[in-house]
Amino acid sequence: MMGGGGGGWGMMRALREEDAVKQHKLTSGTFKRVMRFARPYRRDIAIFLVTVVVSAAIGVATPVLAGDVVNAIAPPDAANGGKVVRLALIIAGLAIVGAGLSLAQRWYSARIGEGIIYRLRSEVYDHVQRMPLQFFTRTQTGALVSRLNNDVLGAQRAFTSTLSGVVSNVIQLALTAGVMLSLNWQITALSLVLLPVFILPARRVGRRLAAITKESYELNATMNATMTERFGVAGALLVKLFGRPEAESERFGDKAARVRDIGITSAMYGRAFFVAMMLVASLAQALVYGLGGWFAVHETISAGTVVALALLLTRLYGPLTELSNVRVDVMSAMVSFDRVFEILDLPPAIAEKPGAVEIPKGSSTFPEGSNSRVDFRDVWFRYPTAAEVSLASLEDVATLDRKQTEPVLRGVSFTVEPGQMVALVGPSGAGKSTTSMLVSRVYDVTEGSVSVGGIDVRDATLASLRDTIGVVTQDAHLFHETIAANLRYAKPDATDDEIWAALRGAQVEELVRALPDGLETVVGERGYRFSGGEKQRIAIARILLKAPSVVILDEATAHLDSESEAAVQRALSVALAGRTALVIAHRLSTVREADQILVLDDGRIVERGTHDELVAAGGLYGDLYRTQFSSSPVDSPLKSVA
Repeated sequence: MMGGGGGGWGMMRALREEDAVKQHKLTSGTFKRVMRFARPYRRDIAIFLVTVVVSAAIGVATPVLAGDVVNAIAPPDAANGGKVVRLALIIAGLAIVGAGLSLAQRWYSARIGEGIIYRLRSEVYDHVQRMPLQFFTRTQTGALVSRLNNDVLGAQRAFTSTLSGVVSNVIQLALTAGVMLSLNWQITALSLVLLPVFILPARRVGRRLAAITKESYELNATMNATMTERFGVAGALLVKLFGRPEAESERFGDKAARVRDIGITSAMYGRAFFVAMMLVASLAQALVYGLGGWFAVHETISAGTVVALALLLTRLYGPLTELSNVRVDVMSAMVSFDRVFEILDLPPAIAEKPGAVEIPKGSSTFPEGSNSRVDFRDVWFRYPTAAEVSLASLEDVATLDRKQTEPVLRGVSFTVEPGQMVALVGPSGAGKSTTSMLVSRVYDVTEGSVSVGGIDVRDATLASLRDTIGVVTQDAHLFHETIAANLRYAKPDATDDEIWAALRGAQVEELVRALPDGLETVVGERGYRFSGGEKQRIAIARILLKAPSVVILDEATAHLDSESEAAVQRALSVALAGRTALVIAHRLSTVREADQILVLDDGRIVERGTHDELVAAGGLYGDLYRTQFSSSPVDSPLKSVA
């Protein structure tokens, strides 16, 4: 039966979502915000709704016309032949119009829905990119991706299936009920007696299905997390080195088996519900035929009226069951919007202020007053609380920690003159990497100021700050793209000749030329097709291509073997030549010839000077140096090539 199937399945979906919807409290003003969000599509939505209304009217008119056909041919009368043909042509015409309206509905539905998806996803993606680094360290990646996929699709449903469903069902229900009551109110009233027999058990089945579905989602999420961890390069290597493949397969198989069992149970519940729905609708139709036939035999109503009532009944149960859960449908869509808005309302910690100025471009010789001078003035910094940068729903916790952490930096002041190399050393947790992140404005200072080229980084445009500063981290990240694409990430308009020159300067040209696909070689996930030293040199080539005035090296050789470290240091010598450099080092061999070494401990600069001065002073630096090189110091080529 046409009308019941869609309504029944829609009802079951709503019942599954009912518990989740009830547990979510909507933010004030969500509905008004959704309406403002839909404003660009108001013309399309209006046309879409008109097609829905006309389609609903056609759906009610067709059974009535079918009844007129029956009345025209019973009893047979040759004079009614023309009338029957006209009615048949009208029915055929309505069918053609209905088909056209269906295509128009689908087109406008897709236009509205896909437009909303595009806008939502684009805004969320753009907003997430501007979130602070701590947001990503705290957030579950899967939960964040789900907002861009599942919740955005749920929001789309508000303007497609939910909106059209509500309007169509209301119009169809009103027209159908009105026509049925006008034809025979007794049969109409009796035909609705069986509706509670269908809805009440369905709700109980729905609650059971909700529990099953929830367990299925949780198991699927666990399996996805397991696959993501084990199928990543690092996870796959760990399993091969330490794991037991048989145990891994057995553990995964147990979860997959439970999902299989749940799928079978869910399928049987769904089929039982559908069969019950069809049975009740068929019984109601049988009631119409029986009671209507009795009336027709006694000439109370015509045979055509009985047929019309029976056909109209098929268009009554669907809308009734759908509208009985319209609140859940609407709330589900609003919850999806609310969860998307929740991310959009989380303010970025780093934002470009109105009237921001550009850091002036420096020359290759870096004259006095160029844009490469770096100044720290009484800088204090503490990491923001979880409540300031994250959402509980993205961390899978009940509440976020609002307790402020202790300062990581405490009154740090120093200057890096143009062309100088200043090194930051100290024990783990002293604040070295945090200091470098303040220069590139990954974080903003809590107190004090950081300036580049005489401009406070908070007053500079983000684009000019990115152009001025280049960073090489200890774990150089490469996207799963070609070598050329990874390098052009720093300079999108770079020519192949410029790329080869950068690779040459980074001491990695010969390696890339030896590859079968050269620059078009795909580096693999996180660049795992290359060794640590090779990845670092490709990352240095990226810096050379960018040609920044200030270079920050954050433990760039920390995890390399001696041979790779020597190759990377030769590449760094080219990258740092003539540039202002801030070097964070655990291996003191890389900073022996720095113009100035700053020793950090507990967020404070406790010592400063050259290598020889600090070793002679016998303080913390001297202790660190003697611990690492008690036998024979290793010379660094960083400055010797410059």
